[in-house]
Amino acid sequence: MKGIVIYKSKYGATKKYAHWLAKKTGFRCIDVDKVSIKTVQEYDTVIIGGGVYASGVPAFSFLKKHIDQLAGKKILTFCCGASPFDQKFFDELVNKIFTDKLAGIPCFYCRGAFDMKNMTFKDRTLCKMLRKMVAKKDPSTYEVWEEAIMSVGEDEAGDWTDPKYLEPLFAALG
Repeated sequence: MKGIVIYKSKYGATKKYAHWLAKKTGFRCIDVDKVSIKTVQEYDTVIIGGGVYASGVPAFSFLKKHIDQLAGKKILTFCCGASPFDQKFFDELVNKIFTDKLAGIPCFYCRGAFDMKNMTFKDRTLCKMLRKMVAKKDPSTYEVWEEAIMSVGEDEAGDWTDPKYLEPLFAALG
């Protein structure tokens, strides 16, 4: 099996998973912004990973754009988020992204990291606004993502990356 791992990582967690995948499989690993569809077509297995931002996964735009050129290839995807796995959220995300020609492509969830000190000004500002809104709620009513954003202070970092999250993806590779 000749494969490639393509990823887009804003703060490093997805990149970490992509490199763990590449190391274990022997697949080539490359940032989605540095790869061409011509290069990807040389491989029979394509794994694409990206971070979840605002209920989307920017890396998957490569897949959507080039799905016709990837016909006949084994395609697997993974997304990475700071929140613990939440089936309802994950199902909504998958149902939103994997429509039409993308329907049926397997997607896996890996828990990422959260570090406001290393975020862009825009992301840090949005997170601070979210934290203020969530702080007004009763903690017993928090959704999973709200618990995650409140579990790490503005001057702290949380890194929940762990290769164990890749085990279902490895099983799907066969």
